[in-house]
Amino acid sequence: MNKENNKPFPIPPSGSKGSAPFKYKIPIQIRFNDIDMLGHVNSAVHFTYFELARVSYFNQLDKELKIDWPSMSLVVAKMEMEYKQQILMEDKLHISVWVSRIGTKSFDMACSIVRETNGIETEVAKGFGIIVCFNFKINQSIAIPETWKAKMLNS
Repeated sequence: MNKENNKPFPIPPSGSKGSAPFKYKIPIQIRFNDIDMLGHVNSAVHFTYFELARVSYFNQLDKELKIDWPSMSLVVAKMEMEYKQQILMEDKLHISVWVSRIGTKSFDMACSIVRETNGIETEVAKGFGIIVCFNFKINQSIAIPETWKAKMLNS
């Protein structure tokens, strides 16, 4: 639950690909420096995992769209994370992301961090972010290109 405005995190789209409700999924390697003195992944690292998945998602889109990043970049306007269970060094993780809303200049992305144990998947955290399309050459937000929108809706 988003405590700031009491809205739930975005619901995954119906009819999405694969067994997970999200459309894009990558494995996460837990590094020794992700672990804090209590022996679990530090809460701040969850945002790094979300960032890894977002970057990977857009790298995949870039191969198809040939994005001119100095003119059509992205900035994070807001990030939230809901922690459900601790993550330990030996856990096998993956993170899934998907675009949950597309506006004129910004879009929302959701993530689900999942632990797999003996074939059983358990969501250990979920996150939400607002991303703004930004042109660093003119230093202002810009409209999301229609080609991006079409690709994000289908990726």
